[in-house]
Amino acid sequence: MGVVVVISNYLVQFPVQQFGLDEILTYGAFSYPITFLITDLANRAYGKVVARKIVYIGFVIGILLTLFVSTNFEDTISIRIAAGSGIAFFVAQNLDVQVFDRLRKKSWFVAPLTSSLFGSIIDTFLFFSIAFYSTGIPWITLAFGDLAVKLLISLVMLIPFRLLLNKIKDYSENSDTRIQS
Repeated sequence: MGVVVVISNYLVQFPVQQFGLDEILTYGAFSYPITFLITDLANRAYGKVVARKIVYIGFVIGILLTLFVSTNFEDTISIRIAAGSGIAFFVAQNLDVQVFDRLRKKSWFVAPLTSSLFGSIIDTFLFFSIAFYSTGIPWITLAFGDLAVKLLISLVMLIPFRLLLNKIKDYSENSDTRIQS
């Protein structure tokens, strides 16, 4: 989880230069949705308590690695990217865990798709507004471009989710009860 966050934080600094997408898309949009897959699989297998622990661990690792690997402390935007990433990740992933948990008994695709969609929307607008508001960077168009790609990838992530769903058991009721006691 932490590695995916760091890679995404690094890649968000680079607009996609091909096809005139430089003002509407960054490379970070392609890697970040994997975090929702990780959270959703953990939630399905072990429940929301364990999924939240993974979010917290991913948050700490992601922040620490981002600060040491991709943050230039002499550049305000770089610092804002780190702060925006941490806040957006924490809020969006916890929302994802909660939404997934409430929908877990529905058809196999409802919980991961819905939670990833809500998480992606919150994450995108929190991150881009914190990182780039009032900087001269076209953050609104970048946010919409990134969100479009994240939503598309959320749909694509249903394929590995479904394939991996057959490989994991649902320990969530047992583990949530055991962890809380």
